[in-house]
Parts: sequence; structure tokens; C-alpha cells
Amino acid sequence: MSDFSIRLARVEDARHLPAIELAAGRLFRDVAGLSGIAGTHAIPEDKQAALIRKGHSLVAEADGRLVGFISTEPFRRELHIREFSVHPDVQRQGVGSVLLRALAIDAHNSGFAALTLTTFTDVAWNAPFYARHGFERIADLEAYPRLKADIEQEAAHGLPRERRCAMIRFLG
Repeated sequence: MSDFSIRLARVEDARHLPAIELAAGRLFRDVAGLSGIAGTHAIPEDKQAALIRKGHSLVAEADGRLVGFISTEPFRRELHIREFSVHPDVQRQGVGSVLLRALAIDAHNSGFAALTLTTFTDVAWNAPFYARHGFERIADLEAYPRLKADIEQEAAHGLPRERRCAMIRFLG
């Protein structure tokens, strides 16, 4: 599939995003130690709508349906990726890479200095994927208290702390 488009998310898109997130999350069933822990919950529609209203969230469309998205939240000069999901039917076809490049362009043009996120260190479509797209692992979380708090909250919700990391991509 090479025929897809990327655009800013609209509030009415929010109703479709949890299903995409849950479908993508099913891939964690095959990851040792993460089955039943990761990918089992989705950001609810109302929270997705709130993120969309803040601007900068993107969706990918193909054949008249949404197939992927990046939900973001601004924090001063950083744009944080809250959720990034591509439906399994269209994974490994460039949708995720194009979404991420489009987000970097939008964030840079909007005056953000960096993109941030938290992710799994050892899952191929997580930290290694982001590293290929210019993200660096943050070694000293004390310098990024917001991201440290996110990881601690994720651990409190059952994600294995030792497998989580924060990453940043500086723009410009």
C-alpha cells in the first residue's frame, strides 16, 4: 500500500483511534514478558478528542479509513507523543515513518524545539524504530522530570520499569 495521506486530526476522528490503538497493541501478545500487560488499553475517545483540540495530532488515511495516528501534547517547547499507532493491516508499509516525519515538520514549523516520548527499550517497533528516526535515549531522567514522572506512572500501571525509557529528538 503506497496510497495513503497524512493530515491533522479532527475531533470527529477521535472515535476511530481507540480501535486502531487496540489493534496495534495486539502485537504485544507475542513479546516475551509483555503479553497481557502492554497494548491492552487504549486512550478513550474523549481524551483523544482533548488531545486533538490542542493541535498537532496527525492521522493517516487510506481507502477512506483511518489506518494510523500520532496523538500529541505540547509542553512548553516540546511536543510529546502520547500515542503512536498504526493498524497491523498496514504496518511495515511506511505509514509510521511518514507520520513521524510529518510530525517533525509540523512541530518544527510550529516552533517546538524537540519531540519527546516514552517507549519500550527492547521492542523492535519502539525504541529501535525511534532511534532510526533521530530520537536519542535520555540517560539522565533527572534532567527531564516530566518524562521521569511519565515513566513512573507507567510503572505504577504495570509496565515493567526496567524496559521503559524516555527519548527525545531535537528539531532544527
